[in-house]
Amino acid sequence: MSLDAFITRETIDGADDGPLAGHTVAVKDNISTDGVRTTCGSAMLDDYVPPYDATVVERLKDAGATIVGKTNMDEFGMGTTTETSAFGPTKNPVDESRVPGGSSGGSAAAVAAGEADFALGSDTGGSVRCPAAFCGVVGIKPTYGLVSRYGLVAYANSLEQIGPFARTVEGAAEVLEVIAGPDDNDATTREEGADATYADAADGDVEGLTIGVPTELIEGADERVVETFEDALADLEAQGAETHEVSLPSVERAVQAYYVIAMSEASSNLARFDGVRYGPATEAEGNWNETFAAVREEGFGDEVKRRILLGTYALSAGYHDKYYAKAQDARAWLKQDFDEALAEADVLASPTMPVLPFELGESLDDPLQMYLADANTVPVNLANLPAISVPAGEADGLPVGLQLIGGAFDERTIIRAASAVA
Repeated sequence: MSLDAFITRETIDGADDGPLAGHTVAVKDNISTDGVRTTCGSAMLDDYVPPYDATVVERLKDAGATIVGKTNMDEFGMGTTTETSAFGPTKNPVDESRVPGGSSGGSAAAVAAGEADFALGSDTGGSVRCPAAFCGVVGIKPTYGLVSRYGLVAYANSLEQIGPFARTVEGAAEVLEVIAGPDDNDATTREEGADATYADAADGDVEGLTIGVPTELIEGADERVVETFEDALADLEAQGAETHEVSLPSVERAVQAYYVIAMSEASSNLARFDGVRYGPATEAEGNWNETFAAVREEGFGDEVKRRILLGTYALSAGYHDKYYAKAQDARAWLKQDFDEALAEADVLASPTMPVLPFELGESLDDPLQMYLADANTVPVNLANLPAISVPAGEADGLPVGLQLIGGAFDERTIIRAASAVA
């Protein structure tokens, strides 16, 4: 079975012993690996070889893990299906006619297919949780600042975090324990959670746990997804958890706010890919602006160009306050709503994705459909909170994910709750 989960297959040995000794890890191809090609799924970086390891890669190696390759992804993390990769799509190991989710689809597929014990992805608006749900594995999006982003090729700095994939909640927690903690190379990392243990939280004990269910994250979801989600909640209730409805009224603006902020940050971050600092040299003649345009026309795919254009427009003179400033206001409103909801519950629960995995090619001609599919995941990134996707069951033979959201740096509680589901 060839899933095309990897862009580069190259083994990097870790230390002789450590908590991950004997385990294999696949690494998303936007995370720097010393001496190993790192493409971000883009023709722009087809030949780029980083001269250093990302902090998370260093920590994996120190923990004894063996890295087995760099996984396929949507170009620069921009996508929900892993179909915007310059190296072609990855197939879902559950059903090869379906997408594995994105943008970290290669990492999720590699774990689901047994090609790696664990994997790393990056989550800007759901890019760990979406493929975890679509491939039937576990994926954790940590609190912003818990895991170093040093060595992660930036898409949207204020939103993205590196997170683990595994086939079990305990396995994902073990990897999180290794990669978490402050880093002098990343000023956004925090001391909170630095000394926490996570694997021992996966004890399956949810007696007395209160679970809030945001009604806005259920409305509009596929009926088959909702039914599977409700069955998983009923199972948690049978184990002693208590559930009740909560409201997050601001989520109706979350997708719009997310894409304005993410595209604006992408427009700035991707300006460095100009054929001089990064990207292929060009033989195009003309002034600097013409050469710059020629390199980017050749190196970027359609989805990346679309997001750069929209982000540049949102930041342009006369439109900054109309779009970007309002998006930040909506973000603050959303964070307030989450704080109020989490004051009434230990965790919040929703379907990870409101739909079943798309068929290959289904969403490529309809970017709006792809953007709206992120409705349940992007609010968590805007609020900088932790979340986990765990398999809730199947609908029509396809995986459905349950998303559990916690308070900032309260990964232990969402891991404990998730371990009662898996």
